[in-house]
Amino acid sequence: MSEFKEKITVAITGASGSAYALRLIECLVAANFQIYVLCSSAARIVFDTEVGLKLPASPDAATKFLSEKFQAKVSQITVFGKEQWFSPVASGSAAPKKMIVCPCSTGTLAAISQGMSDNLIERAADVVIKERGQLIMVVRETPFSTIHLQNMLTLSQMGVTVMPAAPGFYHQPTSINDLIDFMVGRMLDHLGIEQSIMPRWGYQI
Repeated sequence: MSEFKEKITVAITGASGSAYALRLIECLVAANFQIYVLCSSAARIVFDTEVGLKLPASPDAATKFLSEKFQAKVSQITVFGKEQWFSPVASGSAAPKKMIVCPCSTGTLAAISQGMSDNLIERAADVVIKERGQLIMVVRETPFSTIHLQNMLTLSQMGVTVMPAAPGFYHQPTSINDLIDFMVGRMLDHLGIEQSIMPRWGYQI
């Protein structure tokens, strides 16, 4: 029997919002999830640009880096490269039933909506959709073009949750971290993970 509560795939693309991904992974580690991390080359550039984090390109080195950063258990975080086709996330018989793309670029949105599998992120999402699992897309772009909206509609009609990175302000945030927690709290809610980082509506007023 696994020592972890459940498995989940976290895909990180080159859209703005890398801090969301880091906070999400931190919360998933605390919730005792086993996490498969997929990170695009563009995402590593954005990590460096937005939060000064230099994620190694090597999957093994990136696994060690994130495991140490979040003080994860042994084997709790595993990073896979974009062409590791024999990884669990590439197969319907082994992939986690839950996946979140955070943040999600509109390019990745388009590829997934059309069933493309040119890299492991796209293949993993395709697997979750075909296996009727739970896929959440945290899309970050503004404004949305008609193409973006059509792609989101296509995925929504398949049962995918489209969750634009659009934090609210009713909780009277006083820091960027408060805005990050707003979005990550909503992600955790939809994943069915108990959280206390975002106040419930009405309780803080």
